[in-house]
Amino acid sequence: MPSLGIGTWQNTDPEACANAVATALEMGYRHVDTAQAYDNEASVGEGLARADVPREDVFLATKVWIDELAYDDVLATTQESLEKLGVDYVDLLYVHWPAREYDPEDTLAAFDELYDEGLIERIGISNFEPDQVDEAIETADAPIFANQIECHPLLPQEELRAHCADRDVEVVAYSPLARGEVFDVPEIQEVAEKHGVSEAQVSLAWLREKGVTAIPKATSEGHIRDNWESLTLDLDDDDVATIDGIERREREVDPGFAPW
Repeated sequence: MPSLGIGTWQNTDPEACANAVATALEMGYRHVDTAQAYDNEASVGEGLARADVPREDVFLATKVWIDELAYDDVLATTQESLEKLGVDYVDLLYVHWPAREYDPEDTLAAFDELYDEGLIERIGISNFEPDQVDEAIETADAPIFANQIECHPLLPQEELRAHCADRDVEVVAYSPLARGEVFDVPEIQEVAEKHGVSEAQVSLAWLREKGVTAIPKATSEGHIRDNWESLTLDLDDDDVATIDGIERREREVDPGFAPW
């Protein structure tokens, strides 16, 4: 799984979404993240088709929404997602939240079937707390590959990251720029000024230092490129310590059905 991807949450304008995906892939990105609930899988698929990048070179992920997590619904809606995306399989399929229709045995049995049929390459979970991570691992036959969570310098998720590492589950960070809040954090501004880069690059490089994959949403070519250039930024120990020392804590995504 590439350590940096293009996120598409809230990118619902069909042309803007397709263009962002195609632009990112042509620039060098090889990880694209979407979801049924984003209502843009067809646009993401259009972006994949536009880019001169072989399908097998792209790590493509989508997610099953909480209303569709009953066994039959998982199977049916995943097939719909594949059709919208214009692909024969996805590299990673997530349970979007452990909420509403989620039942570990019923839901993950459907994921296992999709895995066995080759329609999904990996099983993922999203927004799972440690006990739910353990339950999913113990329930599914196939390995649980990744847990996608909100993670950024204002919500570092130390305990959850450590638990996932102990269970050999990758961590993928959504909202890695805290919906833009990282731009106003003095410690991040300090490190950015030191290196002559943006606060976004600092935040993404910090996540990479923590072994976390990030999927920042971006629509303009400038922002897509700025995020991509974070891969060339090497933070030193002092930089990491400065960011680790941020005391401000802020969760950006907190729906009523969340497990915390």
